[in-house]
Amino acid sequence: MTQFHSNTQRLIDYWRSLGRAGGPPRRAAVDPAHFSNLAPQTFVLGRAGAGLYPVRLAGGFVSDLHGRDLRGQNGLSLFRERDRFTLQTALETARRRPEPVVATVQAHAENGAAVALEVLFAPLAGDPDRFLGLYQPLSLVARLDGLPVRELAIGAVRGVGPANEETPRLTLATLDGRRVA
Repeated sequence: MTQFHSNTQRLIDYWRSLGRAGGPPRRAAVDPAHFSNLAPQTFVLGRAGAGLYPVRLAGGFVSDLHGRDLRGQNGLSLFRERDRFTLQTALETARRRPEPVVATVQAHAENGAAVALEVLFAPLAGDPDRFLGLYQPLSLVARLDGLPVRELAIGAVRGVGPANEETPRLTLATLDGRRVA
């Protein structure tokens, strides 16, 4: 089972507690008072279509990390160009399953410094659909020396939930050139 930072896991558990049969929680069910100490690290992405995920809300930490107001900006544009399709695929899959996804990323500043983050995307039902998100630092943000993050580079994207848990891998063995297991 995948281990996440306790704050990431807390928001995943909260999302699950709001669950409804066969679908993601409704966005109206989310009450930020239940995770108020994480609110500066949270964000909400909208979905205008596949590949178009405008930032609807961004907590103070998220905006400060990027050095600007992110509202209206396509959330994919915060990521390296070569990582955008991977994230888009993960977000669309998260909507269909529905289960959260967590991206492990490096947040790069202009000075070359980087900070490791977990970025959670948890789908919410509504019209239009949304994603509740979280930026969880895994290393010291002070490394950035107050400079804004210029891009996020994805190291891994992991689905969360029963459909995404690791299953035992089949190992094949041969004996004298014949497959035996």
